[in-house]
Formats: sequence, C-alpha cells, structure tokens
Amino acid sequence: MGRLTTHVLDTALGRPAEGLKIELWSAGETIRHISSHVTNDDGRVDGPILQDDAFEPGVYELRFHAGDYLRQTAQALPDPLFLDLIPIRFGIADRDGHYHVPLLLSPFGYSTYRGS
Repeated sequence: MGRLTTHVLDTALGRPAEGLKIELWSAGETIRHISSHVTNDDGRVDGPILQDDAFEPGVYELRFHAGDYLRQTAQALPDPLFLDLIPIRFGIADRDGHYHVPLLLSPFGYSTYRGS
C-alpha cells in the first residue's frame, strides 16, 4: 500500500520548521477535511499523513499554516504577512506509490516538488 508524507524546512532560518500545523483535505468533487498534524523537531509529522486503506487515488490538498509558524520564529515580518495559509493541491494516481510532498518555506516564498 502507498503512503503520503511531508517535510517542512525553514530556508530563511536554515532549520526544520518545528510546530507547523498541516491539514489534509480531500479535494475531489466534495471537499472534506481528513486529518490535522503538527511538525516535530525535524519538520516532519510522526508517521505517514495518509496510508493503508485510506490511501486512495484522487485529488488532495495539504494546507500548511505558515503564518502561525512564521509569527513564532521571532523574525522581522510585515503586517499582514506575505504568506499565511499555503495550499498545495496534488493528485495521487498510484495506489502503491510513496507520495512525498515537501515544503521549503521562507516569509516571502516557498517551493515544493514530489520527493521520494
């Protein structure tokens, strides 16, 4: 069976983004909340976000609560923040695949890709 994982790195501070809230949503015909997670001291959640029988092909969205995290880092930030909630919508096609969706984050930009 496949699984979904993530990893968040704070590129402005050069360290993992600890304490960042992440939500997983189904984004098909009906949008629904699936689960919520918080990153650990390595910028990861403790275990896969989606796995086993719950891991189904479809369209999903990870919502990274970057604004809440950034406000806690003691960086000089504008008000309002340039980035607050970062949604990343992606598709899962392979039921047996490992889908890793990392986020590289700074107060003024981010990037993502399908990792391994």
